[in-house]
Amino acid sequence: MTNNKFNSLIIIAIFGLAIFACGSKKEAANKEDYGTPTEEAVAPVTASDAITQGESLVKASDCKTCHHSVNKILGPSHTDVAKKYEFTKANVEYLAGKIIKGGSGVWGEVLMSEHTDLSQADAEKMARYVLSLDGETEH
Repeated sequence: MTNNKFNSLIIIAIFGLAIFACGSKKEAANKEDYGTPTEEAVAPVTASDAITQGESLVKASDCKTCHHSVNKILGPSHTDVAKKYEFTKANVEYLAGKIIKGGSGVWGEVLMSEHTDLSQADAEKMARYVLSLDGETEH
């Protein structure tokens, strides 16, 4: 008799688990999947937005330790950088690489520290901001 009760409890437990498992799958199937946004659904970042974001990134970084917008400190002023380099996509990418990797030799022997924690996209926004300081627009 106890064996029958034990078997009945096991059957009820298995039945309960089956109902619970089926219910959770059903709930998951009812959730709406919006997928990932398509390119058309994501608002593009305008040139103006990228420059504004770049300015914020520059101001929040350690750039001001060695650079000023118009005066030379340890490194060149950001305006001098803008005057030296034409505002092109190639120069944005080049300067972003210099921001990330650091280096020396272009403006003297003072070493520019690396900023490997920056993404390429953020470094490019920073470069766009710097290149905009002489009034030139990207072309």
